[in-house]
Amino acid sequence: MKFQLLCLALLFIAVETNAAKQGKNATIPALIVFGDSIMDTGNNNRLPTLLKCNFPPYGKDFPGGLATGRFSDGRVPSDLIAEKLGIAKSLPAFMNPNLKPQDLLKGVTFASGGTGYDPLTAKIMSVISVWDQLTYFKQYISTIKQHFGEKKAQDILDHSFFVVCSSSNDLAHTFMAQSHKYDRTSYANFLADSAVKFVRELHKLGAKKIGVFSAVPVGCVPLQRTVFGGLFTRGCVKPLNNMAKQFNARLSPALESLDKELDGVILYIDVYDTLFDMIQHPAKYGFEVADRGCCGRGSLAISYMCNSLNPFTCSNSSAYIFWDSYHPTERAYQVMVDNLLDKYLSKIY
Repeated sequence: MKFQLLCLALLFIAVETNAAKQGKNATIPALIVFGDSIMDTGNNNRLPTLLKCNFPPYGKDFPGGLATGRFSDGRVPSDLIAEKLGIAKSLPAFMNPNLKPQDLLKGVTFASGGTGYDPLTAKIMSVISVWDQLTYFKQYISTIKQHFGEKKAQDILDHSFFVVCSSSNDLAHTFMAQSHKYDRTSYANFLADSAVKFVRELHKLGAKKIGVFSAVPVGCVPLQRTVFGGLFTRGCVKPLNNMAKQFNARLSPALESLDKELDGVILYIDVYDTLFDMIQHPAKYGFEVADRGCCGRGSLAISYMCNSLNPFTCSNSSAYIFWDSYHPTERAYQVMVDNLLDKYLSKIY
């Protein structure tokens, strides 16, 4: 009899443990993403902008070899985070004309390649500003309410993970156009303050679990190294990286303060150190090339300059940290997501 009771107890524990594991994923019904090309899965495809990538060899390592509008050889962090959460293997772009109401339930990305926290950035590139992405988010919630009811919409607002990723385009490009108004430090501070304002607005719209990515070492992307890193040395551009560090130094404590002020969870997700270490020590992470991209010659190729007519594109993109002269490969993104998200995701369940 004691043996039977022990078996029943062990069975009960096993069932409870399995239910807990399933519940962990079930508590996050959707992933909602805002930002730039790091998170864009195709929103730029139908925009009147030159910053597109819905053509080969982009997407060569995506399932089916499809060029979907992702600025990489394969999947991007929007997809990888969704997979990590157990939601889906890829996250659809909100602007996808084939999107059905049912497709919205697991989340979408509003991210638009070339955008930034500075409204001027989106204007220069003719893409969707992060502020307009909030407008589209309102449409998204309205559609959920219309098709699935107020309760489902509230469930998504209360329990989904909201990710914000921007600043690279502001720092690398728009600063030059704004240098008559700001020096490097004040511009980085302006961007960080804008990011905090964005999070406040997103929270006002009902989001409760928000993760904000830090700036990356944008001075180390191949294009910046080629143009500003020295003709023969092609080193990382320190002034750009210092601006990114200033942005992060301002943003991190501001988000920590916001987390204490607002209900829910506000996370600062530091990606700078991990990516910088990958670039400085590629072999440590299983990469061979860190200073140029796989596409073309890897020093300047991006968007239309990275095309199927270019005979120099590498055959093994997984050996490269960068796919084109600006964006990492899927494998590099996967390393970053695996290294970082376990640390942060435990805070949102």
